[in-house]
Amino acid sequence: MPPKKSNTLTEAELRLMKILWRRGESAVTGLVAAMPAGEPLAYNSVLTTIRILEQKGYVAHRQEGRAFIYRPCILEEEASRSEVRRVLSRFFGNSRERLLLSLLDDGEITAEELQRLKEAILETAPDSGQAGDANPAKANES
Repeated sequence: MPPKKSNTLTEAELRLMKILWRRGESAVTGLVAAMPAGEPLAYNSVLTTIRILEQKGYVAHRQEGRAFIYRPCILEEEASRSEVRRVLSRFFGNSRERLLLSLLDDGEITAEELQRLKEAILETAPDSGQAGDANPAKANES
């Protein structure tokens, strides 16, 4: 029985998508030339990978002369949100709290990152439905 098709991006697919997200569109020769130093892929490998990406719905092509020009069909932010949702589901039972606590527990978070997270939480906190500002930090500024 053949393996189940996956819509997640392999490392090689992600490298190509990052190039397409940066460039907007490219032929296979352009993708080969744009590969990061130390991470080269042969023309045939890029061609195979880009065709897989097209089957998965990540890219589409148009023909220009004899060449196919590929462009991303999915925004980078959309792809990253999809991957986070997949990790959230698979490892954290769809609990955002468990995911965030796991990130905080790894001990590698800086004070600056922690402060930005605190600010983001305050900015996105749902309105409590009470009179006044739901953000205590902003309420104290009045």
